[in-house]
Amino acid sequence: MTGTSLRRSATTFSFVAPALLGIAIFFVYPLISAIYFSFTKFDLLSVPRWVGLENYRRMADDPFLLQAVRNTLWMVVVFVPVRILGAIGLSMLLVQLKRGAGFFRTIFYLPALVPPVAATIAFVYLLKPGTGPVNHFLEMIGIDGPLWFNSPVWAKPSLVLLGLWGIGDLMIIFLAAVLGVPESLYEAASLDGANAWHKFRSITLPTIRPVILFAAVTGVIYTLQYFDQAAVAGSIASGQATVGAGISQSFGYPEGSTFTYPLWLYTVGFRYSALGYANALAIVLFLVALSVTVILLRRAKAFSGEES
Repeated sequence: MTGTSLRRSATTFSFVAPALLGIAIFFVYPLISAIYFSFTKFDLLSVPRWVGLENYRRMADDPFLLQAVRNTLWMVVVFVPVRILGAIGLSMLLVQLKRGAGFFRTIFYLPALVPPVAATIAFVYLLKPGTGPVNHFLEMIGIDGPLWFNSPVWAKPSLVLLGLWGIGDLMIIFLAAVLGVPESLYEAASLDGANAWHKFRSITLPTIRPVILFAAVTGVIYTLQYFDQAAVAGSIASGQATVGAGISQSFGYPEGSTFTYPLWLYTVGFRYSALGYANALAIVLFLVALSVTVILLRRAKAFSGEES
């Protein structure tokens, strides 16, 4: 290798070195550490003791884990598609606007800028049975409003409504994708007599398919880590708002309906100090997220006919 090639390689490495260092410190090292600690038993005051696969075998007999998995799966199956369909529908409506498009795009995007904790607190008070304005409005038009976050049946749908309210971040991505569809395709379809539904199904959907895949992958990963909104909603709705490890006492309110996998992981680690078991739960969550991502990517390639 000549001196020029060496200098060029050194220059290239110097540019990527900060990124590689960051990946090694903030991803590779914590991941390897978590894998090691998942085979140990310890708390914050004891030295990790090797227990082999005991933490993983313990999951099979954990009733709280089963409840958390069921709730998380419900959120993945309902929350992700609803947000994607809502964002596509909203972006299609905004594209059709002839006047005030910029104003309405800003209005619909603004909720995405609200911090999740503040948005959840506001939503719980808006939907509060008895005193919340939403139930008062429903009562005025003759509808008996549900208990929302205080009902085991309505708690998860209420979280989905909260996710729909903050749909602006996803709406902006789909809006850019829809605006990027060549107008000539729509004009050619109109000449062939295609109606609005035919254009949407045959032109818009195939064109924005990569964006739908991106939204599905990021949505599943986000929902598998669903923590803030479920924790705050349960805490505020139960009337036992606390901070620190004490907040875990109100996790899942009411009747475990909002008890997600990350909430149980937090409870195991910081309330019961079973850090080895918490690391095992974190590794399983990582593997599930990775597997779902790989499956979605492979299915998307098979659906579009691309070579893997």
